[in-house]
Amino acid sequence: MHLRHLLSALLLAALPLRAAEFALRDGDTLTFLGDSITAARGYTKIVEHYTLMRFPERRVRFINAGQGGDTAFGSLQRLERDVLSKGTTVLTVAFGINDIGWGTKADDEHRQKYLDGIREIVTRSQKRGIRVFICSPAITAESPDTAEIGYLQKMTADGLALARSLGADTIDLTRGMREIQRRVVAANKGEKDSKNHTHLHVSDGVHLNDLGQLAMGYAMLRGLGAPADVSFASIDAASGRTLSSTNCSITGIQSLPHGVQFVRRDRGLPLNLGIFSALNHRWIPIPDTLNGYRLQVTGLEPGDYELRVEGRLLGKYSAERLARGENIASATSNGWEPGGPWDAQSDAVKEIVDARDKAWGGEHFRQQFNANNPAAAKIQHQAKAADEALLTLARTMAKPYPYHFELRRVPSSSAPSATK
Repeated sequence: MHLRHLLSALLLAALPLRAAEFALRDGDTLTFLGDSITAARGYTKIVEHYTLMRFPERRVRFINAGQGGDTAFGSLQRLERDVLSKGTTVLTVAFGINDIGWGTKADDEHRQKYLDGIREIVTRSQKRGIRVFICSPAITAESPDTAEIGYLQKMTADGLALARSLGADTIDLTRGMREIQRRVVAANKGEKDSKNHTHLHVSDGVHLNDLGQLAMGYAMLRGLGAPADVSFASIDAASGRTLSSTNCSITGIQSLPHGVQFVRRDRGLPLNLGIFSALNHRWIPIPDTLNGYRLQVTGLEPGDYELRVEGRLLGKYSAERLARGENIASATSNGWEPGGPWDAQSDAVKEIVDARDKAWGGEHFRQQFNANNPAAAKIQHQAKAADEALLTLARTMAKPYPYHFELRRVPSSSAPSATK
């Protein structure tokens, strides 16, 4: 096994990484600048978690610079303190709803202040060499059809156009989220009991619930160029050959009585968000657009096969399905447990990202409201050390290692089908 793992590592090192278009590079510090929706630290954790899993070798730092009630123009007062002085190399900016006072100040004066703020953020950031992504804001609970032609959409569209004219990148989060919102609205129309309706917002119709934050994180990842496929492996069981591989290597292919086994080593891993996260895929198509962890096996005898990885049963697949190829990113034979080791790793990384966020939030709160604590310097030092330790732990947990795959033909109906 050790020799196979060594060969796997050597082969992997020679493979090109087919995801260079992702905006975050090794050594980057990404700062999220925004209002209370950013300060809620929901979508920001999705971006961090994804980056850890998909690009474990890239050392990227994440800073939350959200402030409740803030505006594009208002943020200029804290831009140096919260962004420019933090070693930021990539900046995302998401303002809009407060800039027009939740719709009560949707006029030319406030539109101009918003545009002036966007211009100044871009200009000052670019002078520091920061790569800027100006974003439209999160959607509100307003009807998608009316919001699409509303003042906020038009104003922020002007902001995106201005940013592009200044050489900045842009992400239209609003329209990206609105695709998801339309699915939710259509489903709610078919559900008579309003208690069973799905929502993206809390009761005020502006601030996002967990599903809304996931939708925003998804839209931002797409805007940052997150690739659809994690990795792909195609093997022929009859000849024992690797037919194709992308972002992974296959070694140790061996025939079994009515099956095959091999070792797979990936460059990055899929994003999984916990046991019940697949329920959200109805609204947010993560498997097809962000999470393609694909396996194709040809040359198998007709019949059904158990797929086990590192000894854990993922489910049962027909030879025909395997020959077509399967996305096994979150496949599991038990809906109460993670599937492959990559699933468990991602679930664990999520907990670490949450813990890091909580620790950061506690120190951020203390600096705002308890800065005169006599132990402030000691607390700050310990908080920084804890942050470093948690980030190192997350990176270690996210790192792929060689997984042993095994396919064995079984009598029909003797193994559960894959779920998730």
